[in-house]
Amino acid sequence: MLKESYILGLVDGEGSFTVFVRNAKALQERYRKRRVRIEPKFYLKIVESDKKILYELKNFFGCGHVYFQKDTRRNHKNCYRYEVSSRNDLVKIIVPFFKRHSLMFPSKIKDFKIFCQIMKAIKRGEHLSKKGLTRLYKLKQKMH
Repeated sequence: MLKESYILGLVDGEGSFTVFVRNAKALQERYRKRRVRIEPKFYLKIVESDKKILYELKNFFGCGHVYFQKDTRRNHKNCYRYEVSSRNDLVKIIVPFFKRHSLMFPSKIKDFKIFCQIMKAIKRGEHLSKKGLTRLYKLKQKMH
C-alpha cells in the first residue's frame, strides 16, 4: 500500500498537471472550422521497468489508466504512463487529494493551482464559449 508522502514525492518528481487545448489555432480564426476542446489531465510517466508503481497508483486512487508509451528518440527508454483524464475523477479524487496533501516543488504547486482554476472554470461552463476558451488557453500557457 502506497503512503501519501511517497505519492507526493513521486508526483513532485515525475508527475504533471496539464491541460491540452485541441485545435487551439481555431481560437485565432474568425470562423471555427474545428471545435476547440480543452482536456485537463493528471499523469505520471516512468520507465518501463518501474511500471509496477503506476498500477499501484491506479489502485490507490481507484481511477485512471496505465498504458505503454513507446519512445523512439535516441537515448530514451520506452515508458509507461498513468493518466487520469476523466473530469469527474479529477474533480472528485485527484484535486481533493492534492489539496489535502501539499506538493513541495514551487513549479508543481503553481501548475496545480492553475489546474484547479481551469477545472473550476470548466465546471462553470466557461469552456463552452470562445471568450472562455481563450481565457483558459491563456491560463494554460502559464503552466510549466
